[in-house]
Amino acid sequence: MPACVSTARQTSSPDAATGVLITRPEPGAGETAARVLALGYRPVVAPLLEIHVRPVPLPPSCCVQAILATSGSAIPALPASHRDLPLFAVGAATAARARTAGFASVTSADGDSAALAELVGRSCERSAGPLLLPCGRDQGQALASDLRARGFSVIRRVVYAAAPATVLPATARDAFTSGALTAAMFFSAETARQCVRLLRAARLRHAVSGVDALAISRPAAVALEVLPWRRVRIAAQPNQDAMLALLR
Repeated sequence: MPACVSTARQTSSPDAATGVLITRPEPGAGETAARVLALGYRPVVAPLLEIHVRPVPLPPSCCVQAILATSGSAIPALPASHRDLPLFAVGAATAARARTAGFASVTSADGDSAALAELVGRSCERSAGPLLLPCGRDQGQALASDLRARGFSVIRRVVYAAAPATVLPATARDAFTSGALTAAMFFSAETARQCVRLLRAARLRHAVSGVDALAISRPAAVALEVLPWRRVRIAAQPNQDAMLALLR
């Protein structure tokens, strides 16, 4: 496909040959689909993970200095009593979701967990109380360790889990087998690994040869490189805007 998307393509109706697979779960998949459509492509939404909120006890807001959000999926687990606390988000999409949920003081690191740690290190006081890190299962350990090494107290709580799809969604299968895809978007290494596993199980390993795999990070790209994609491309920054820039 050309390096740039023409104005005519952006304003015309996308055809079957311009499909872009969106593998991220809701919430998030719908917003990405709308932005993909606005670029002139046909979004093919096929979430490979399903987010389940886990009810867990959280420290009262009076005992927390600030909240750290590495994913928008953690926001629904935060009660209204915590919305007056400062919230530091890993990126713009997570920050936007926090603001929509009613958090008044939201700051985005516009990067990854390392950028978030740097932001917190500059913005928070080590003696002002613990930081609350709500996260997914098997996530957040590196950030918590980084901040603890800097002298912060971090309370990590697993507030959601991502359940993997057991079979490749029909929308994804049909798109791969019909040759209707030009690209597939992967917003996490976990989603990338699930896609590889499901494509192999469906015996569609070679159906990816005409598709660009767009990865949000190097770990996601490494997970994808075991399949013969047309090419694997990594976003310049680990956020949605940088992912969408790979389509332009």
